[in-house]
Order: sequence, then structure tokens, then C-alpha cells
Amino acid sequence: MRTSSNFSILFWVYKSRTTDNKAKIYTRITLKGKKLNFSLNRNVDIDSWNPKYQRCHGKGKSAIHINQFLDATKSGLLDCYRDLQNENRFITPQLIKARFLGDDIRNHTIKDVFNYHNDKMVHKLCAKTLCHYKTSQKYILEFIFEEYNLPDIQLQNLNYAFVLGFENFLRSYEPKHYQGSIGNNAVMKHIQRLKKMIRLAHDIDWIDSNPFLKFKLKLEKTEREFLSAHELKIIETLDLSIARLEVVRDLFIFSCYTGISYADIMNLTSEQIVIGIDGYKWIMARRNKTGVPFKIPILKKTAFIIEKYSNHPRTNFTGKLMPELSNQRLNSYLKEIADLCGIKKNITFHMARHTFATTVTLTNGVPIETVSKLLGHTKIATTQIYARVIERKISDDMFLLRKKIECL
Repeated sequence: MRTSSNFSILFWVYKSRTTDNKAKIYTRITLKGKKLNFSLNRNVDIDSWNPKYQRCHGKGKSAIHINQFLDATKSGLLDCYRDLQNENRFITPQLIKARFLGDDIRNHTIKDVFNYHNDKMVHKLCAKTLCHYKTSQKYILEFIFEEYNLPDIQLQNLNYAFVLGFENFLRSYEPKHYQGSIGNNAVMKHIQRLKKMIRLAHDIDWIDSNPFLKFKLKLEKTEREFLSAHELKIIETLDLSIARLEVVRDLFIFSCYTGISYADIMNLTSEQIVIGIDGYKWIMARRNKTGVPFKIPILKKTAFIIEKYSNHPRTNFTGKLMPELSNQRLNSYLKEIADLCGIKKNITFHMARHTFATTVTLTNGVPIETVSKLLGHTKIATTQIYARVIERKISDDMFLLRKKIECL
């Protein structure tokens, strides 16, 4: 039963291995001259078997059932062969048999799907995002070892109980780099990444069912902290005699007045300062995280900091616009600055981005659509996370409303 010049399927019975005049049906897969035989675990009366047509002759119920089974088997083997071709796999008769019997699907594991995802996404996701996936993978494998005493687990063994068990594991887990357990939203983020991996495995037919169908992610709404205008002014005017703290303060203020993230600031060069549509200098670049372009007009305070470091030894050596410093050290030194300023908030470098969105722009009447463009967001919904409406803004809005009502 030939199917192509390279691939063929043959059915036959061993007449010499009969029992009560019945023999097992076998199939032979031939691919590019390589052959593989295996039993279909079906018996047929040898008197009804036609070796020329590889079918049962006659119109009896048994013969019809056998012939339908053989048609389905041939169709299934052909489908496996075509699927493997579409997946650009190195196809062998053994692989076709494994796909037909479901063995290759069962052999895929959690590690396999994470590795598949990371290999395919290495040029699409930034290094930081890929790092998050690798961290989630690490936690999942730790859970598997603790719960099942295994280094990995096959995808077919995943179920709803596995998902709940992983959630419980994360909530009680205390990473070495944390002080205490993982927060709810961080737990949900790790589960969200696992959910994406399982959906991917399901989409590429590595798993038959999705154990996440019943699971609902429960993210808690969080208040993103930012500096008030008064707090920002205190940091700006703080008299610093320690050089390293002065550099950190300048980097932080630079972000507060541009909204540019840490990773993007570290990549800026003088070539990215261009003359904008208004004739003034702008910073034009792309976000490291998403590749989305952002265009930021340079304010006076930003220009002062750029000029301050234009001939600095550290920027001259690296060729970057601003001095380079690790995010970890930045955040550590910012806590020192907060103590010197008497600010009780847990200041991190990313808080500068929140401050730009709220205190510097939205509070001063910049429309949210403009802020969204400045931040390099693709959706206003993302910007609304940053756009915290502070009491002063509410007061100003209500004052205008009060005046309008009183004039009626």
C-alpha cells in the first residue's frame, strides 16, 4: 500500500503463527528504504485475508470492522508523517510509530516545553524577561523534586492538582534573595508563566488537555508608590559630599524627569539626542523590554544632568550618555539617600518612572494619551497602572467643578 515515493505502509498477517485459524495483523512502515514492523494487536481469520489487497474479503460484520480499522490505521500513520514534516522534525520509522502510539507526546516534559519556548523567544523577548521565565522554571523544578522526588515530570502527568500544589509550594517558599515569602502577585506571575508553557504545549500537540482550564489567576490591586513634588524637591536639593551617592541621585532624577527605565538609561548614547519637531532637543530610542519607540523632550533639569556627565571619565570610557551602575547597587544606594532625606518610602529606581507619570506629568495636566507615548506604552491601559490620581489633582478637579456649578 504505497503512499509516496519515500514513504509506504504495508499490512500483512503471519500465517505461520496462527491459533485457531486466526493470526495477528502487522504493519510495516518504510521510509527512504528504512523499515519498521509492529503488531496492530488485531486478529483476523486467515481464510478471509486477501494479501494482494491487504484487506479482508467478504461483506460480513467482522470483515467490515477489520477493513475500517485498517483504513483508520493508514490514515493515522499518514497524519503522523505529515505532522512531523510540518514540525521540521528528523523523521524516522521509529518516530512515526511513536507519534502514532502516542509515545513521543508522553515523553515531552516540563523542561522540554520551557527549553522550546526559550529557544524560540530568544530574539523576541529581552534578556530580563527571559530571566523571569528561567526563574519560574527553577521554582517549578524545585516543586517537582520536593513533591514527586523527580528531576522533571512528563506533560501527560500534569493535572489541576499539580497547579494547586505548585501554588501552595510558592506561597510557603522563601527564596534566599527575599526577606520572607513570595507575595501574592509574584506567585501569580510564576503561575502565569507556567500557564503559558502548558498552553504552548497544548497548541503544538505535546499534551492532550490543559489542566489550567479551571484555574483563575487572582492578582491583587497594588498602590504603586511615587514621590510627591515636595519629596522630589528634597532629593534634588540634597547636599551630597559622597560621589557615588551623587551619581545615583542624578540617575534617579534623570529618570524622574524623562520616565526612562533603568535598562534603557544604561543603553542611551549621545547619538540618541536629536532635534525634535519643535526645534528643541529630544531623546529618541526604543524600549529594551518591548522594542517600542519612545520620544522624550529634554527638560531643563534633564539637560543639566546630561551636560554634567558629557565629559565625565565614566561616560567617556563607556561611550554612554550616563554613568553605568548595576540596578542592585542603585537601589541599595537610594535607600541611603532616602534616609538622608528623611523619606520613609521604600525608594527604588523604578519609582522614578512612577513619579514621572504622576507627579511630573499627570498632576501638571499632561493628558494620559501623551504620557502613554512618553513612557513607550502600546496601550493606555498599561499607563493607567502608573496614573495614580493624587489628592491634589482631585482637589484641583473638584475646585473647577465647584466653580462651574456655582456659576449656574
